Amino acid sequence: MPKLILVKHAQPQIDPFMPAREWPLSPEGKLLCRTLANKLAAYEPDVIVSSTEPKAVETARIVAERLQRPFEIVEGLHEHDRSNVPFYSPQVFEQSVATFFQQPTELVFGRETAAQARERFSRAIEGVLEKYPDSNVAIVAHGTVMTLFVAAHAQIESFAFWKGLGMPSFVVMERPGLEVLEVVNRIEYEEL
Repeated sequence: MPKLILVKHAQPQIDPFMPAREWPLSPEGKLLCRTLANKLAAYEPDVIVSSTEPKAVETARIVAERLQRPFEIVEGLHEHDRSNVPFYSPQVFEQSVATFFQQPTELVFGRETAAQARERFSRAIEGVLEKYPDSNVAIVAHGTVMTLFVAAHAQIESFAFWKGLGMPSFVVMERPGLEVLEVVNRIEYEEL
């Protein structure tokens, strides 16, 4: 059965004066992408797809180059729209995300509700899977929308799942039913 591999991007270069959706990868994040590619190779992805955000694009591009796979960018796979949110301390940010998951139909954080973000992300994934019906597809995206998507297909506690996803990390799902086969929360750097 073909697989969907949802990948959370590697560690970005955090800049409190720049919107998070514009952050590039950090030097450490770029290094971890090489190890990530080696881990993903076991699942034989046929294509690497990315959201439009730089940290995801860079992650996907590095993985695609290392695995010698085609790479493309797809609209709709971006993170929950928080473009109106200032840079928060980690504690305030986590509390805001917890509330976001607890109240999925209410606009409590950012410009879209959890339900709206899940719907947008799910439509984008469906489009990718329709384009590659018999392929193993790796999609490099973001922790919040990945969590919303996985929660729609598996019994997970959303906030704990989100908090557990490292940068990078990935979830392997079997197609077409999207049963979760494996969650890899942490990728540790390995000398290659």
